Amino acid sequence: MPPAPITPANLFDFQVNGFAGIDYQRDDVTLDQMRASVAGLHRHGTSRIFLTLITDEVDRLCARYERYEKMRAADPAIAAMIVGYHLEGPWLSPEEGYRGAHPAKPMRAPSEAEYARIQAAAGGRIKLVTLAPEWPGSPEFIASLVRRGVHVSLGHTNASVAQIDAAVKAGARFCTHLGNGAPQQMHRHDNIIQRLLARDELIACFIPDGVHLPPFVLRNFVRAKPAGRILFTTDCMSGAGAGPGRYTIGSHPIEVGADGIARNPGSGGGFAGSTLAPDEGVRNVAEFLGLSLEESHRLWSEAAPKAFGI
Repeated sequence: MPPAPITPANLFDFQVNGFAGIDYQRDDVTLDQMRASVAGLHRHGTSRIFLTLITDEVDRLCARYERYEKMRAADPAIAAMIVGYHLEGPWLSPEEGYRGAHPAKPMRAPSEAEYARIQAAAGGRIKLVTLAPEWPGSPEFIASLVRRGVHVSLGHTNASVAQIDAAVKAGARFCTHLGNGAPQQMHRHDNIIQRLLARDELIACFIPDGVHLPPFVLRNFVRAKPAGRILFTTDCMSGAGAGPGRYTIGSHPIEVGADGIARNPGSGGGFAGSTLAPDEGVRNVAEFLGLSLEESHRLWSEAAPKAFGI
């Protein structure tokens, strides 16, 4: 008899904005809702995540982290699932096209004092920070985070080659959802995707939902990276594991159609996170890249945790 098909399990996803109908960006998430979201992640083979918060004012970010820390203390299952936090903003590029679905108003240059406040509210569990290194003071800020054991990823950025050089020298190690967080139209050669893709020092992170990157684009991007320098994430929002309907990312309404694509109604149909579940990501990576399910599973269950020291 042929071997039974793999059911992906023990998966780690380092960019989860919401799941099973629960939007982690909201200020009214309850303990029971978080328990339901964790149960939904378990149903999709996921045992660990970095709960991800996107750009907002510092006071709001602190209040949300404090709430999640209370939930972790109240429920061992939530604590076991949320092994750390990914802070994606507010130190991103406010340029139209590069900021994606993030609000521009709270974006600013990085601040050690603001970071210290946010990290304290998060109980010291912020493990990954995505930022745009073109802000003044970014190399010094990156080096400070790295000295504290926090991983730095470049994303929602239009940094120059020199600014990327400085960020890498300071200790940045990753690219957040490479190929996305960029305008529809750019210079055909000198653009942020090519600048980041060319950096062998950086581990490229991709969203393998077939929407953010068509499969042929994903194959080309993966071929451009050295062995061991790619990871996959869902970057999923609350519609993941929940089906078509109306959802939110914070205060912004999001529509998930029958095609499973999350769209921002106010952006001409632009993407607003994905609805990909991690186990679906495992299967897509195997299909899109011609890998075995075992190889794809290892990327999600072993390579990703190892890269972040989990």
